[in-house]
Amino acid sequence: MPAETVGAAIVRCARELQRARVFFGHGTDNARDEAAELVFFAARIDHAEGANAYGKPLTRRRSERIEALLRRRIDERIPLAYLTHRAFFAGLELYVDERVLVPRSPIAELIVQRFAPWAPDRAIRRILDIGTGSGAIALASAKAFPKARVDAVDISVAALQVCRRNARRLGLEKRVRALRSDHFGAVERRRYDIIVSNPPYVGRSEMRRLPREYGHEPKLGLASGADGLDSVRAIFSSARQHLEDDGILVVEVGNTERALMRAFPRLPFIWPDIEMGGGGVFVLRAADLDDAEWEKQARGG
Repeated sequence: MPAETVGAAIVRCARELQRARVFFGHGTDNARDEAAELVFFAARIDHAEGANAYGKPLTRRRSERIEALLRRRIDERIPLAYLTHRAFFAGLELYVDERVLVPRSPIAELIVQRFAPWAPDRAIRRILDIGTGSGAIALASAKAFPKARVDAVDISVAALQVCRRNARRLGLEKRVRALRSDHFGAVERRRYDIIVSNPPYVGRSEMRRLPREYGHEPKLGLASGADGLDSVRAIFSSARQHLEDDGILVVEVGNTERALMRAFPRLPFIWPDIEMGGGGVFVLRAADLDDAEWEKQARGG
């Protein structure tokens, strides 16, 4: 019997993933893409080979590795990135494990576009990433703005260990500083050209309904109070004093988009179109945050 090819293994794995009804959403959003990453990783094939690798026969050992990885993905409902310890974000390959969320924010597309057309029309010098986790947003921002210094803050010491590991791997440790901080707590009076965040934004009732895969992720990176807006409110309460006058605030709020607009009806949110899918990301200019009335809303007044 001839050996299974890479392409055939991808088709077979995709079929099994669909049949098992695993949840896609931790780096891939469909069975075919997830199967391709699983097979390429287990067979130790570089993604740069692409379709050129599909006709290659798999050795018995590589087929066994593929099967073992597939079984764990299905039986344990572990996000694939935690099994491979790698994730891709804005063109970067990152190390990930269960100390951090799997990077998947649509903010990646905005970073690649250098936050145009909203970012200040000048050299970007300072960027703050709140809730950095693996460092994905901070590191991608450092790549996009080679003259900028980036503060990557997180309340989790464990997450910061992963962030620093990725900074070293990418040679960005001199420009990306990982700081333990509850939102703005450790940045003192620093001001930034861009403040960006993918904070926790899952409300209490939604947390109870999440697919099993989310149970492997740190709850600290997901749960944010009854309505999912606790972290966003904390960001709003201090963002203006840490933004340059022509700076911008970019935040992902996912499914809490409607709740956010109900809570802060006076804020002129900009909701960029994300071509690669996803949404729930808003942009605000520093001047938008000067209204005293909305500040009362941010502080619960």
